[in-house]
Amino acid sequence: MESGTPAAGPSQAASEFRSVTVVVPTYREVESIPHLIRRLAVLREQSGLDLDLLLMDDDSKDGSVELVESLGLPWANMVVRHHDRGLSQAVLDGLRSANRPCVVVMDADLSHPPEKIPEMLLALEHGADLVVGSRFTPGGSTADDWGVVRWLNSRVATLLAMPLAKLKDPMSGFFAMRRATFLSGHDLNPVGYKIGLELLIKCDCKKVIEVPIHFSDRRHGKSKLTLREQLKYLQHLRRLYIHKYGNWSHLAQFLVVGASGLVVNLVLLTAFLAIRLDGKLAIGFAIALSMCWNFVLNRRFSFSYARQGNVLRQFVGFIAASSIGAVVNYMTTLALWEAFQVKQLAAVVGVVAGTALNFLGSRFIVFRREHIRPDR
Repeated sequence: MESGTPAAGPSQAASEFRSVTVVVPTYREVESIPHLIRRLAVLREQSGLDLDLLLMDDDSKDGSVELVESLGLPWANMVVRHHDRGLSQAVLDGLRSANRPCVVVMDADLSHPPEKIPEMLLALEHGADLVVGSRFTPGGSTADDWGVVRWLNSRVATLLAMPLAKLKDPMSGFFAMRRATFLSGHDLNPVGYKIGLELLIKCDCKKVIEVPIHFSDRRHGKSKLTLREQLKYLQHLRRLYIHKYGNWSHLAQFLVVGASGLVVNLVLLTAFLAIRLDGKLAIGFAIALSMCWNFVLNRRFSFSYARQGNVLRQFVGFIAASSIGAVVNYMTTLALWEAFQVKQLAAVVGVVAGTALNFLGSRFIVFRREHIRPDR
């Protein structure tokens, strides 16, 4: 028999999926924490899981630290974060600090049922890269008193995330993964409160399983979901679209900006014609001013990675790169001017004709990346 370390047997491999760190981001959750710890304690006793709890607190100063210390439980620990505070960063710090083979992320407010953790770990053992506690998969449910506004907000947010993840509940903050899967991720840069989407995409999770849960309403404390957090969610989605779809995402944003520029063009053209400005001048002025509009929005949104560049140099470059498209726009509009009774239709065709050239010039000349990172 050859010497060396024997291969892990089935029982050893299975034991890895019974060793888990539960990471819980907290901020002013002193009322909820004892109830969460009590339920996790019952789960540890009944399931036999080797489970520890890591509470990542954003310096609440509400007595949470003293509470956890007074319980004297070796498996329940709290880390107080003083810098770079925020839910997603708290979760990332917790995942980096975890030392068990599996990790579970959940909220402190008792909306996520910890009793589902064994089922989630079993799904990991059966080959899942990420397991999501889902409200909307068959068997899942939410509290009865969800209002129309809250339900609609959740559904719209889910719809926006559909091109990124084919899940019924991509918004879930209750999920499990192997720590090795987390460590394989790169360029983690979440903003807002939906860290699960970030990990799903940037840890390259191929097999994702949804486990049905009942999502309960918060019983203690106040919700941290504000309008500001919802706007951060949109910003986060935009980052993930760029990460996953690259130039296609830039093109989509460019087209949205272009559509707004078309509206500006048509409004200005209509105004110039209303004051009886010569048609050629009206077309030219409308194109020039809408180009300025497009530059501002493209620099801010479509190619936001270039916002630190010299704005004057970029503006001159944008006008130069867009000049061919502008000429095509102008000549096309002018050629069709007499063919359309509604002059704005000629302008629409002209804008469409010049858009492709404008995108190529903007993406690869004006707002090009300063450094290219080789594929990993």
